[in-house]
Amino acid sequence: MSDLTGLSREELESLAEAGREVRTCQRVLAKTGDTVVGELLRGHGTLHEWRHYPPGDVYDAEHHAQYYYHVHPDDDRPRGEHGHFHSFLRPHGMPSGIQPAPLSDFVPPENDNDALSHLIGVAVDGAGQAVRLFTTNRWVTGETWYAADDVIAMLDGFIVDHARPSWPTNRWITGLVRLFRPQIVRLLRERDAVIQDWADQHPGAYVYEDRGLDIASQCAISVEEQIAEVDMLLRGTRRRRPILPHPLRFDDEDSAAMTIPGDPPHSFR
Repeated sequence: MSDLTGLSREELESLAEAGREVRTCQRVLAKTGDTVVGELLRGHGTLHEWRHYPPGDVYDAEHHAQYYYHVHPDDDRPRGEHGHFHSFLRPHGMPSGIQPAPLSDFVPPENDNDALSHLIGVAVDGAGQAVRLFTTNRWVTGETWYAADDVIAMLDGFIVDHARPSWPTNRWITGLVRLFRPQIVRLLRERDAVIQDWADQHPGAYVYEDRGLDIASQCAISVEEQIAEVDMLLRGTRRRRPILPHPLRFDDEDSAAMTIPGDPPHSFR
């Protein structure tokens, strides 16, 4: 499980609500033998590697959130994974004041809403269960680069709130980004650290277009484990601190008496 103990109760309740949403979407799809991935592939015939599903991506014109699903060749994906989602936010959905990172090769697009940011990748297994989160180098998705803290500020704006091509899948990925927000925050900050470290170690290459670096950070996830940990913390079952400031130590050579502050002296032998 991931360490969520530093979160406030309000933050934990937000994760719990997102967990219920993700579970609901998975439950209603399972009733008819469907999955979040199958919803996007339906009606498109043979599954082709690298192709975006659905064609043209899913785009919420109100919130300017976007995502697609695709698969890599068998020899280019981790064992047990079927494919993955890429999620994005376009500038018209970003908080005010956020600007692209001032990279040397940045050229503003003709349409200012095209300077989109990749948020997080979500890998799933053959049953459509989320198993891994990951961030990518810029060249992987062709995104505009934004600093990690700015991408973190975008996360709450990732909302896909319409029915096509699948209402359950749209709600599922929206909820998933919220459910795993703590992990995504950590991965985004790790992404920037890895990018900087790579640039320092490869001074002759331009890191953002260096094909030697594709995945910048990643971690395994489980929806059920995340929900269980959130529930445990909300129930107040955090691991309690020991009563004594330090555990008692007993040495064979010295069994001298030890005193607990505030109590009469006691001898431990």
